[in-house]
Amino acid sequence: MPGKYYEDLEVGARYKHSQGRTITEVDNVLFSALTMNTQPLHLNEDFASKTQFGQRIVNGIFTMGLVVGLSVADLTDGTIVANLGYDRVVHPHPVYHGDTIYAETEVLEKRESRSNPARGIVRLKQTGRNQHGVVVVELERTALFLKRPAG
Repeated sequence: MPGKYYEDLEVGARYKHSQGRTITEVDNVLFSALTMNTQPLHLNEDFASKTQFGQRIVNGIFTMGLVVGLSVADLTDGTIVANLGYDRVVHPHPVYHGDTIYAETEVLEKRESRSNPARGIVRLKQTGRNQHGVVVVELERTALFLKRPAG
C-alpha cells in the first residue's frame, strides 16, 4: 500500500504533500449545490461583490476536504480503517476561485487501539495554504490506521 501504516508514523513527523490543486468556480458551485448549501457568498457574485470579500469565496468544507484529500497518497491510501473525527477546524483566510491549495501534515500523537491490536489511533494536524503560502485552513484529524501485517 502507498499509505503509511501505524508503525511508520512518528510523533512530530511532518509531511509536505507535493501535489497542489487549483480550485475552480465549477468546484465551488458544484460542491455547494451537491451539499445544498445555498449561501450567497458561494453562489451569488452580485451579493458577494458587496461584502468585505468583494467576490465569491470557496465553501470552507470543500477546502477542508481538499486538504485531507491532498494527504491521502502520502499517508492513508489503503492504510486507514476510518476517520474518527475532525477537531479544531479554523479558516483564517478566505479561498477564492483560482487559488491553488497545498497541504502539510504533522503527526501529533498516536496510541494503540484498545479494542483491536491490529490497529492504532493517530491524531494529525493538517494545514492548507494558498499559492502565496497563506494559511487558509487548519484542522486536527483523528484516524484509525492499520498496523503493518505480520510476516
